[in-house]
Amino acid sequence: MSDYNKMAGQKENGISLQFRRVIAYIVLLLATFLCLFWFYVLFINATRSNSELKTGFSAIPGAFLIENWVNLKNGTLPIFNGMMNSLFIALTTAALSTYFSTMTAYAIHAYDFKLKKFMFTFILMVMMIPTQVTALGFVQLIGKMKLDDSFIPLIVPGIAAPAVFFYMKQYMDATLPLSLIEAARIDGAGEFRTFNQIVVPLMKPAIAVQAIFSFVASWNNYFTPALVLHTDTKKTLPILIAQLRSADWLKFDMGQVYVMIAFSIFPVILVYLVLSRYIVGGVTLGGVKG
Repeated sequence: MSDYNKMAGQKENGISLQFRRVIAYIVLLLATFLCLFWFYVLFINATRSNSELKTGFSAIPGAFLIENWVNLKNGTLPIFNGMMNSLFIALTTAALSTYFSTMTAYAIHAYDFKLKKFMFTFILMVMMIPTQVTALGFVQLIGKMKLDDSFIPLIVPGIAAPAVFFYMKQYMDATLPLSLIEAARIDGAGEFRTFNQIVVPLMKPAIAVQAIFSFVASWNNYFTPALVLHTDTKKTLPILIAQLRSADWLKFDMGQVYVMIAFSIFPVILVYLVLSRYIVGGVTLGGVKG
């Protein structure tokens, strides 16, 4: 009788496991649809004219994609300059942010000093300060430093990224044993060599994940560039999209707006495709503290 109950229990557990798996797949499919549907709407609307867009949503592509693109390209906004500006700022910010945040996390992880806990807490406290709170002082500072209308104020502050630091610290706690660092020191490796040749390669999944997040955050940033950049040829794509949307109603063309938005997300998709294979492993290990 006990064997029968045991078999019945195993069968129920198997059915329950299959049911949970089916529910998980349904939820994932629904989430995937909700995420991808808006991209579909964006690309469909990019093929329609302004008059067609005013009539409402349509699931069928239009025939005005090339015309919308030609009108946008021949317009007054320097969209290719905006693309290059956004690429330069986002790539530089992502590279500096991930490298120096990893270095800071390494210092907190590998060294023991009196203010270690305080520094860790202080960096996390900085993460809680909204950008809008410091905007006025930031604009006054760069004005006094003669850095207004330049890329430097948009790149250099990105080096100090508390959220990236926190993620890197958690990842190191899970994957970087102190014994490995001690072994490198015993072998005579200097601190920079240990960091660049041992720590950084081990941190590649986390660096790739945070590079994606930093790139996207910098790419989509509108608030700070709008305060700093004033020359049209130096403006980033989010600013140019906002200018296109705020055009005079006689010149306003929603088709061009959708084409420009579609044009602006291709680099983000490309960066994601290049680094996406690191995301699952990086997020999983970074969220587990050993």
